[in-house]
Amino acid sequence: MDGVEPGITAIDTEYVRPRMDASHLIVDSGRAAFVDTGTTLSVPRLLAALESRGIARDAVDYIILTHIHLDHAGGAGRLAECLPAARVLVHPRGAAHLHEPARLVAATKAVYGERAFAAHYGEIAPIPAERITAVADGDHCKLGARDLTFIHTPGHALHHLCVVDRGANCVFAGDSFGVSYRELDTDRGEFIFATTSPTQFDPAQMHASIDRILALRPRAIYLTHYSRVADVDRLGADLHADIDAFVAIARGSSGEADRVGAIRARLFDYLSARLDAHAFSGGATDRHAVLDGDIDLNAAGLAAWMARVAV
Repeated sequence: MDGVEPGITAIDTEYVRPRMDASHLIVDSGRAAFVDTGTTLSVPRLLAALESRGIARDAVDYIILTHIHLDHAGGAGRLAECLPAARVLVHPRGAAHLHEPARLVAATKAVYGERAFAAHYGEIAPIPAERITAVADGDHCKLGARDLTFIHTPGHALHHLCVVDRGANCVFAGDSFGVSYRELDTDRGEFIFATTSPTQFDPAQMHASIDRILALRPRAIYLTHYSRVADVDRLGADLHADIDAFVAIARGSSGEADRVGAIRARLFDYLSARLDAHAFSGGATDRHAVLDGDIDLNAAGLAAWMARVAV
């Protein structure tokens, strides 16, 4: 649990491994909000963060979900049960799945398998419809003295939104601004890469969403994977380059018998070369330990995109 700046705390949800998945707690004028929740198994850590800061559970006004993938939203139902005043804010495309999560659970099990689902996600609690608010592009809410604005940012998922905190000049970007693990930071700064996980990756939408975030000129962006990054312009350029490179890798695999396997291998080589250029000293074992989970998802997402658009 890290107080990354006044009023904002990053909470490690301990999804899969340390410092992979963060929930962010925003506190202003005695009122609080969570941005993303991790999984059901993460909820005790979120409640402990409130207690450690002396924040009453009924002082939490919002549970804000950047999108409904279960590493971001799986704990929302159980957390809402513990926070009696909190409304759950989500993209309109995600609202019904929070109220009736069966299809979302089935889709996640299809990607990860039954065993991994049980180990990492726990039971997904439905949220009563009257506690869910679908937020349109440009909607905003007040949290204490803060004004939080919501922008829709498809590309990673059609049900993705970002939270713009204009007073703090930062954006809570979920997965729309890629992933950046602190283990890969070097003297050259933060390392970032795009995330193209199944099943709604769209390169044109992702480019546009990144540009929309950059146009806000934020001094910092908070990622769910993992927390604060500040060299925003450089990282945005890296993400744009990644999207084009990932698409080229996917298209170059079209004749392979094992398309996903071929994409996976080439993504690792590409990201490893980027790490070399970033002066990362870790060897293949260190790189595989951090990158492989995302590479598996990215490869599947790229293959699904190719099948969808028939390229």
